[in-house]
Amino acid sequence: MSEQERVDVVVVGAGMGGMYAVQRLRGEGLDVVGIEGAPDVGGVWFHNAYPGARVDGESLNYCYFFDPELFRDWKWTEKFATQPELLSYLNHVADRHDLRRHFLFETWVVGATWSENEDRWVIKTDTGRTIWARFLVMATGNLSKARDPEFPGLADFEGEWVQASHWKPVEIAGKRVAVVGTGSSGVQAASAIAKEAAELHVLQRTPLYSVPARNRPADPAQHERMSARVEGMWEELLATPGAITHLAPVGKTFDFAGEQLEALLESRWLYGSTSILSLFTDTADDLKANEIVGSYVARKNAERVRDPETAAKLTAYNVPIGVRRLILEIDYFEIFNQDNVHLVDVREDPIVRLVPSGIELASGRVVELDTIVFALGFHAFTGSLDFANITNHLGERPSDRWARGPATYLGLMTSGFPNLFTIAGPGSPTLTSNVCVANAQHIDVVGDLLAYMGERGYTRVEASPAAQKEWTEHAAELAEPLLRRKYDNYMVHVNEDDGSRVYMPYAGGMDRFVAKCRDVVANDFEGFDFATGPSQ
Repeated sequence: MSEQERVDVVVVGAGMGGMYAVQRLRGEGLDVVGIEGAPDVGGVWFHNAYPGARVDGESLNYCYFFDPELFRDWKWTEKFATQPELLSYLNHVADRHDLRRHFLFETWVVGATWSENEDRWVIKTDTGRTIWARFLVMATGNLSKARDPEFPGLADFEGEWVQASHWKPVEIAGKRVAVVGTGSSGVQAASAIAKEAAELHVLQRTPLYSVPARNRPADPAQHERMSARVEGMWEELLATPGAITHLAPVGKTFDFAGEQLEALLESRWLYGSTSILSLFTDTADDLKANEIVGSYVARKNAERVRDPETAAKLTAYNVPIGVRRLILEIDYFEIFNQDNVHLVDVREDPIVRLVPSGIELASGRVVELDTIVFALGFHAFTGSLDFANITNHLGERPSDRWARGPATYLGLMTSGFPNLFTIAGPGSPTLTSNVCVANAQHIDVVGDLLAYMGERGYTRVEASPAAQKEWTEHAAELAEPLLRRKYDNYMVHVNEDDGSRVYMPYAGGMDRFVAKCRDVVANDFEGFDFATGPSQ
């Protein structure tokens, strides 16, 4: 490429979404360039290389379906694949489909500005290259921009520290280690680190509901059954709310009582994964029904910890189950039965600062440490978009239009930002469904849309304000009864002035979302405004 190259499409991100976007869009005959900050493909599975990292959706669902032979050839070793296996898989896909030659690696987008005169995005990178692209596809993920540790005294700490989301080799074996944060990454990391550290201190502010993954070796028979009908499996996944193969609900919670109710809960507990959330049809929107499931999980987890005080702190859940991400864990609660593992309740005794020897708490206690692992979560939805500094011709960022909560059409486009696609953006069933399937489904819609434009000579597309308003109102109506909307979590935008709350994903499920998208495509991309601009 020259220093100021003109291309059809720039795809930002080389994770599962970005890789498929390059594959799909080059298949439309488009000139596609991918941009990725890491040295190679993998996205979050390149960066999230902390001990214990693994997927929390079944491997046979969390993969590509566009190439049936790829599906048949790759044999997963575990029901929930580890980060190394996922990264190996993505490298295999990149090799098989010759994807790397389309990417600029170790390159970050530092600005993207829409040119009204050219109908193109002017994309600047930290390497000095400027690319003029007709279309900009942001496949950067909703949980990719990590929250950085901003504790006073961080520079004074004399040991090693690392973020789980941007892992680098640090000393764990035989060391005094702290894991700060008990979300999914923190729980997974703590479970693994406890096996090697001389001492492990788990700093918990908010206990989050966790359930056993019940991980086990992959089932070859299941792989064979799915391999025989890959295309059919894809359609079946799209026809489910979560884009996963799951046990079906048995009915409403209070249709059952006593031993029968307990037996149903026990069966899902033993089955593992997040299936306990889908046992009953009313867990997500009926508080009393939710309390039945939540109290059962709290009781079962507390029984796994010998010390009653520690058990109580680990299970002092203060929101309904499912309101925040349900964590899949492997023997997490059991690590607190080890003499080398200590729970530090930082809601009770907050972190004040880091000091040369460790972490100082409000009580004056210093937790003496050699290594600190920060697992502090992410700036969801808008973080990666803002980081890329995307602006329209008015100098607005997408998040400027989202001051009172994200407003999109199908999660794909925001009015006022022509030719910009947000893959699995707010207003889509992302983060409430299988992200791999959601990414691919979104990208297929974009591929069809760009093919439609090419056939008709259009150079510009934008979500119509009316369609965006209608979709946003529809999504808000579906989210209204959800318990999750009523509590603070990364899926909810809260307006400070009046306390109004906007649930950012689409609550209607993948099945309803896909049906809507197919209607849109069948009706000449209804809701999108097209134009023919300057000669390209």
